[in-house]
Amino acid sequence: MLLQLDGVSLRYGTQVLADQVSAKIERGDRICLVGRNGEGKSSLLRLIAGQIDADGGEVVRASGLVLATLEQELPTDCPDSVYRFVAGGLGEVGLWLADYRVEPAAELQSRIETAHGWDLLPRIDSVLDRLGLNGDDSVADLSGGWQRRAALARALVTEPDLLILDEPTNHLDIAAVEWLEDFLASYRGALLFVSHDRALAQRLAQTVWDLDRGHLRVFRCGFDRYQQEKEALLEEEARHEALFDKKLAQEETWIRQGIKARRTRNEGRVRALQALRRQRDARRNRQGVARMALDAGEMSGKLVAELADVSFAYPGEEPLIRDLSFTLMRGDKVGLIGPNGVGKSTLIRLLLGELQPDSGQLRLGTKQQVAYFDQRRDQLNPELSVLDNIAEGRESITVGGKSRHVMSYLADFLFSGIKARTKVAALSGGERNRALLAKLFSQPTNILVLDEPTNDLDVETLELLEQLLLEFPGTVLLVSHDRAFLDNVVDSCLAFEGSGRVREYVGGYGDFVRQGGRFSTPAERAKPAASAAEKSVAVEAKPPAQKKKLSYKLQRELDSLPALIEQLEEEIGGLEQEVAQPEFYRQEPEIVEERLQRLADKQAQLETAFERWSELESGE
Repeated sequence: MLLQLDGVSLRYGTQVLADQVSAKIERGDRICLVGRNGEGKSSLLRLIAGQIDADGGEVVRASGLVLATLEQELPTDCPDSVYRFVAGGLGEVGLWLADYRVEPAAELQSRIETAHGWDLLPRIDSVLDRLGLNGDDSVADLSGGWQRRAALARALVTEPDLLILDEPTNHLDIAAVEWLEDFLASYRGALLFVSHDRALAQRLAQTVWDLDRGHLRVFRCGFDRYQQEKEALLEEEARHEALFDKKLAQEETWIRQGIKARRTRNEGRVRALQALRRQRDARRNRQGVARMALDAGEMSGKLVAELADVSFAYPGEEPLIRDLSFTLMRGDKVGLIGPNGVGKSTLIRLLLGELQPDSGQLRLGTKQQVAYFDQRRDQLNPELSVLDNIAEGRESITVGGKSRHVMSYLADFLFSGIKARTKVAALSGGERNRALLAKLFSQPTNILVLDEPTNDLDVETLELLEQLLLEFPGTVLLVSHDRAFLDNVVDSCLAFEGSGRVREYVGGYGDFVRQGGRFSTPAERAKPAASAAEKSVAVEAKPPAQKKKLSYKLQRELDSLPALIEQLEEEIGGLEQEVAQPEFYRQEPEIVEERLQRLADKQAQLETAFERWSELESGE
C-alpha cells in the first residue's frame, strides 16, 4: 500500500468536501477521480499531496513514499532554462547542479559533493531525454504542450511512487494530448488524476473514485463501466428517497391531527417522527442537473461565409493559411483542429469578417449575430459576483423571446442562492466555465464560436452542452482538443496540416484519423514552404521520376511485407492488452521490464516494416 485515507473529513467554509472518507492507493493503480464542479476534487488532491491538512481523520503514507504533482497551471512566466526548471524538482541540490552546469564554481562543487548530488545527474539527463526536451531552451519560450512536458519532467525527476495530475490536458493541443496519453499509459508508477477528457479517462482508468456530496465511492472498473454503475446507483437512491419522503409526509399528516395524536399518547411514534425530521434535514441533496438553453436569435442568411483561394499572413511572417477554398453554411457545425499557434483563431476571424485575406476572395452572409466563448474567460470580471456579471444591473433578461428573472435563469446553470452571489474569483474552474456559458447564452445568437469550452467541465455538463449544440439551429465553430466532444458535435473538421495547408474532413476527429489525416511535426512546421515560382522551377529542372522495376528478390520481399505487418500489429495488440491489465505492474520488476521492452521492440519493427514497404512500393 502506498497511501490510505482513514475517515478523512475536509470542509471549505460551510461546504462539506469530504465526510469520513476512506480509500487506499496501491502500487501500479490507475485511479481517475471524478465529481461535479465545485465538489472538492482539487482540494482532495492537495490533501493527498500533503499541501493542506484534513479537518478530521488521518492520511497514512507508506514509509519512504515519493509523491509528485503535475499542477493544473502551466509554468508560463518561468524565466529558467528547461534544465534548471526540471532539476529544481530535486530541491536545492538540483538547483546547485543546474548552476554548476552554467558556471562550474569550486564552492558549488563542494556543496554538491557534500550532498552526494552527483548521483542525481543521470536522473536529470534521463528524464530530459525520455521527454525529448532541450535543457538549454527557455521555459517561457515553449508552447503550451512543451511547457506541460517540462512540468511533467520536473515531477518525474523525483522518481515518484505516486504521480498526481489535476486536469493534465488543459491548454494542450490534440497532438500533445495524445503524446501525454501514450506516455501515461506506459508509466510504471501509480497514477491519480482528474480529467474532463473522456477519451483519456477511458484509456487510462482502471479504478474510479467518485466524489459526490462529500462521500467517496470506489468503483474498481474502467470509466465506461463506472458511468453505467453510477447511473444505476443514482436511480436506486432516488427510489429510496421517494419512499422516505412518502413515509415522512404520512407521519406529518398524523401529527397534525393534534388532539387525537395526544390522546393516543404514542410517544414512541412522536420520537420516531422527530428522528425522521432530523434525518431529512441532514440529507445533502444532489445538485440538480443544469438546464441550459440557447437564444437562437434571428436566423442568419443561408450562406455564412465563402472563401475562394484565400491566403493570409501577418506582416513579416510565414502564411498561416494558403489557397483555402471553403464554404460555411447556416447550421454547419465545424471543428478546427491542429497544433497550438497554427492559425485556428486567425481563420475564425476571417470567417467572421474581422480580418481581410491577403489574396483570394471572401464573401460573408447576412444577419449574423455572433457569440464568442473565450477559453481565458476574459468576459467575466473576477471581482464581481456571478449575478452581477450576467445581470449587468438588470433584474430580468430576455431568452428565446421570453422575459425571465435573472436568479431563475442562473438557477438553470446551477447558480442559486449563495452561489449566484459568490465572486467569480472564488469559483472552481468548471463553475467559471458554467458562468461564462450563462453569460454567452443570454445573448441572441445565430453563430456560436467556442474556444476550448470543455476545460474543467464535469461529465454531466459536457454531455448536456453536447446535446444543446446538436439541437442549436445556428452555426457552430468549435476549437477543441477534446476528441470525444469533437466526435459527438461536429459534422466536419478543418485540419491545419502545416505550411499553411488547411483541409476539410467529413466527420469528427476519429474520422479525420481514419481518413489518414495527420498534423505536421514541429520540425516540419519550422521549414519554410517553397514559393510557387520555386516549385515551378523545381518541376522544370527535374523530370518526373520513373518507377524502377524491382528485382525478383525485392519483389518477393515486397509481397511478404503485408503479412509481416499484420502479424506485428496482432502481437502489439496482444502486448498492449496485457500491459493495460490492472495486475500487470504488480508483477516482478524484471517481468514488467521484459514485456515493456518487447512491446517497444515490436513497435520499432512495425515502423521499420512500414518504411521498407513504402520504399519498395515507390520503387526507390
